[in-house]
Amino acid sequence: MTIMYLIEPFRNGEYITDGAYALAMQVYVQNNIFLDEGIIFPYYCAPKVEIGRFQNAASEVNQDYLEEKDILLVRRDTGGGAILVDDGAVNVCFLVPEDTGVYGNYKKMYEPVIKALNNLGVKNVEQSGRNDLVIDGKKVSGGAMTMSNGRVYGGFSLLLDINVEAMVAVLNPNRKKIESKGIKSVQSRVTTLREHLAPEYKNVTTDEFKDLIIKEFLSIDDVKDAKRYKLTAEDWHQIDKLVEEKYKNWDWNYGKSPRYSYNRDSRLSAGTVDISLEIEGGRIAQCSIFGDFFGQGDIADVEEALKGTRVVREELNEKLNSLDLNHYFGKLEASELTDLILS
Repeated sequence: MTIMYLIEPFRNGEYITDGAYALAMQVYVQNNIFLDEGIIFPYYCAPKVEIGRFQNAASEVNQDYLEEKDILLVRRDTGGGAILVDDGAVNVCFLVPEDTGVYGNYKKMYEPVIKALNNLGVKNVEQSGRNDLVIDGKKVSGGAMTMSNGRVYGGFSLLLDINVEAMVAVLNPNRKKIESKGIKSVQSRVTTLREHLAPEYKNVTTDEFKDLIIKEFLSIDDVKDAKRYKLTAEDWHQIDKLVEEKYKNWDWNYGKSPRYSYNRDSRLSAGTVDISLEIEGGRIAQCSIFGDFFGQGDIADVEEALKGTRVVREELNEKLNSLDLNHYFGKLEASELTDLILS
């Protein structure tokens, strides 16, 4: 396929590595940028977890790990599963006319990729299954494509490096530790491109690898020779709106999760507390609290107060701190009950 225009996330000379912006930029370009040739927009970003449009964030990721490592969670507009995307991978997205014949043809999509990797010293790389690239049976890339406004929109990842521990930890909800068998499982199925590159490329940075792929993909000697579309101030203004209203909006990322229920119990300072919750739109819809604590007030007051509260640490703490928990439970800190709800 012939791709002529290059779009990169440069804003006022700065490379934007925010994962929410990477997604918003793709969506904006799909819907608003129509040029006389195809478009390629490669990027790498700071760690983010992308979940599919119809997934339940709470059941797909380890929220404690996300918060501890300051990893962004973003819900995309398309289906599919949860993935960890970080600066160890270069992601190459493209928009090409429908008549290129690439739609649904992953073999054709990957042909220039395989050629580019071969030129960088990577051997034995081939398309496998429906939409993967593998080296000696181990995955180094996964791809996807769809139709968007009469064009083929697709992309694939190129795993230069892999943080296996993070991949295993973040995509397993409520995981208290990384199980060695999980790590071994991932390691048995994936490999890094770095270990297969020619010696002169072994120590490339992700940014340098991105530029190498661009040059190979576009058959140019210098990235400066690429035919670029530079995002305008108005383009960035609209991308800002997408990020604010959608991809960094709690209601989109978490509130879109389907209804679910769960139960937690633990021995707290006031005694044993058993709490059952029904969550709808990321907020507590129903709540029942039981236990052997010695409270004086009607626990139904606490149950009612929690309704409508987002399942977010700060909001739960704020709501619980507004109540006289000692009256309802005996000696109890708001943070204890919040930790139990989020455990």
